[in-house]
Amino acid sequence: MTPTDRLAPLSWTELEALTDFEVDRTNGPTNSQARLRLFGHPESEVRVTLYRDNHAWCPYCQKIWLWLEEKQIPYRIDKITMFCYGEKESWYKRKVPSGMLPAIELDGRIITESDDILIALEQVFGPLGLGMENPQVLPLRRLERLLFRAWCSWLCYPASSAKLEQHNRNQFISVVAQVEKALASTPGPYFLDEFGTADVIFTPYVERMNASLYYYKGYSMREENPRFADWFAAMETRPTYRGTQSDFHTHVHDLPPQMGGCYENGEPQMLLNKARVDNGPWAGLPDVMYPEPETSRAEALHRVIKHQRNIVRVNPADDNLFDEALRCALTLMMTGEVCTPPAGSDAALRYLRDRVNVPRDMSIYAAKRLREALEETAALVGDGQGSPILLKNRRDQDPANFV
Repeated sequence: MTPTDRLAPLSWTELEALTDFEVDRTNGPTNSQARLRLFGHPESEVRVTLYRDNHAWCPYCQKIWLWLEEKQIPYRIDKITMFCYGEKESWYKRKVPSGMLPAIELDGRIITESDDILIALEQVFGPLGLGMENPQVLPLRRLERLLFRAWCSWLCYPASSAKLEQHNRNQFISVVAQVEKALASTPGPYFLDEFGTADVIFTPYVERMNASLYYYKGYSMREENPRFADWFAAMETRPTYRGTQSDFHTHVHDLPPQMGGCYENGEPQMLLNKARVDNGPWAGLPDVMYPEPETSRAEALHRVIKHQRNIVRVNPADDNLFDEALRCALTLMMTGEVCTPPAGSDAALRYLRDRVNVPRDMSIYAAKRLREALEETAALVGDGQGSPILLKNRRDQDPANFV
């Protein structure tokens, strides 16, 4: 087939006909796009507003978000820009002078600090299982902070020698062993007899540890620790967690500007893991293990169509060139038909591949399917890469570009 004979991609109208994906954002499953969650209650019962970051990057926001979803407390969501990717809204700084996230407004009262927020919510709505100040939960809260500090020591500081790198690794693994012991002491997969507050507290950073250590250190937390593996599997049975869950690619690139840096160890396994997270294949990565929903491709297509104009506009490539290339990738994803994109569109397709965010844009399997189609289509015309993902800030993700 000559270049002039290449298969034409589907039009946007034809692509739109291929997806009927629809979710009730207000009363349906946990999702990142909702601005109001009612769980079947009337809006007049809403007493809580959650202020969380636009991109669902903030771990402390995820903690409050997951708790509210588990308790099914009706609440509103206002999304705020984090400094690492844009300018914080002036109205929010007037409401919360510190600018801290998360924050909630509960019956007109502003509360910050995630632990204080959970305690305040418990006082009004009751605890999720055993509460924050329960004698069985308190030692687990301390253990989570110990694990957090060991993770930071290994990930966020450059090791001056192989000996120090090994020391930091051993220190982290020794704390993981304590967590494994705590999980092994219960009859089920959770931190206590039943799912509850302790699991919510561990979730955000353990998810980020699993991603970052795989990518920057070549260590697979989920695969190397059987009790953690069981805990992750149990969490993934919960629609609430699935709705807040991110993937490796999102986390490893959103963490450096938040943490002040993440440092590679350069070991062979680390280099293999890094290449796979960045370039694929993404199927089978230990960031998710529940079965893929049948709707993943339709969801990805629906989300791209919804934001098509802005996606094309913010891409560094020529609008017409990238529009055609993007439709080639979506045609492949939905029909299996290989459609060669315009010459020179490889870098543009990979620019988008690298900026799909989970769960902000779509769920984890939908993102894998979209990245896969973008990469396979880009590879047809070259190995050009998009502009590098920034490390000190993520202003390439400024939500102002999508208003």
